[in-house]
Amino acid sequence: MSTILEDTIDPAAAPDFVEAEVRYVLDDGTPPYRYIDWPEMRDKDRPPTYEPRRVRIGNGRRSGETFALATHGFALVERPTKVKDFYDEDEVLRVYYPETEALIKAESGAKRVIVFDHTVRTADKSRLAERWVRETVHAVHNDYTERSAPQRVRDFLPPGEAEEALKGRYGIVQTWRSVAPRVESEPLAMCDGKSIPEVGFIPYERRYRDRTAETYHLSYSPRHRFFYFPQMTRDEAMVFKVFDTDASAGVRFTAHTAFHDPTTPPDAKGRESIEMRALAFY
Repeated sequence: MSTILEDTIDPAAAPDFVEAEVRYVLDDGTPPYRYIDWPEMRDKDRPPTYEPRRVRIGNGRRSGETFALATHGFALVERPTKVKDFYDEDEVLRVYYPETEALIKAESGAKRVIVFDHTVRTADKSRLAERWVRETVHAVHNDYTERSAPQRVRDFLPPGEAEEALKGRYGIVQTWRSVAPRVESEPLAMCDGKSIPEVGFIPYERRYRDRTAETYHLSYSPRHRFFYFPQMTRDEAMVFKVFDTDASAGVRFTAHTAFHDPTTPPDAKGRESIEMRALAFY
């Protein structure tokens, strides 16, 4: 297991916790959906309705807890990368995909890992037209569901191999890293998977011309425990589980969201990050 960088911030500079608003979906009994890259269907969207809730978000660097995929659903690890430019798609595919596969294998114990997707997120409006570059997400969510996770296995493995793989334990594990030297604003809040009750998972469909994707957006629960890791550096990575078929594995889902840290200075740089998604077979 990799270790957390202990000297990435001045411990006196960040509080033990912050209180901040996060957005939860309101469950009105009808799942939301939206159409992607399908202009003629755009007016048929049924967007989710969110409510802001003020929550306590603990400083994971000072909590005294040891975070791991099995116990919390996430872990912060020290893992420098050889990537020079995360906006260079070829370099990300050539260098960062294999780096991420090795990292997820080490942290999850999976026998086989296949990275299948990535997203760069930034507040820089000039870059949002680029492929795989998106805005930060301010909503408590988990990226895959009971329906969409097995579909991803079928999407990326040959039919016979996929059906055989679906008989065993598999999951989807993601990583999150700062593209800039540090995360100075809009950090990532992780929800302890053990604190998420088995209710409040609202499917949110993203309908493309050729397929339908689905994520879970979460409704509010007072049981949720959030953590963040202030000033994450480019040499650190968050590894987190968004699906696991094994109910005995400790945690099957986590949830996460960007949030506005009330301690962020006004001159802080906009957040730039890269998120990787991978199939993990055990």
